[in-house]
Amino acid sequence: MKEVAILLLITLMLNGCGSSTTTSTQTAAGGTWQAALSGGESTASGFSFITQFAVSGTGGTLSISYFQFLNSAQCFPVSGGTVAGSMILTENTTNFTVTGPFSFTVQSGGNTLTLNGNVTGTENGLNGTTLSSGSVTGTWSLAGGTGCNDATGGSFTMTQH
Repeated sequence: MKEVAILLLITLMLNGCGSSTTTSTQTAAGGTWQAALSGGESTASGFSFITQFAVSGTGGTLSISYFQFLNSAQCFPVSGGTVAGSMILTENTTNFTVTGPFSFTVQSGGNTLTLNGNVTGTENGLNGTTLSSGSVTGTWSLAGGTGCNDATGGSFTMTQH
């Protein structure tokens, strides 16, 4: 019985080593981000945009204050339409790396552009207050009307500025 108690105590102590946290870096991950999408066919290709957002709490919902395509396309106006997303970050407090899932959608005129990927970056080491060198890589797809439907999509990169 004594051995079980000792093993339980050691397990609890080790569980705290190399731990991760989401709260402090989470809310400081916003700012201006730029995305470039590759792949796709015809009018369902060549998208790039810039966006500005704040990340709210551990739920990771993006509060988007600015969005604009950098190129006009048949599928979306330059101003984009309705945008939404989430970014849920986990910080490794041992080496200050930050990772997490990312999702983003743009909807306009019956067309929906969906991006899903993974965020990577580093935290500045000061109580997890600022994400730096943030980037997202992943895949995108487009559902919509004629010329704006590409379920295969392609890949994208998004970088923090």
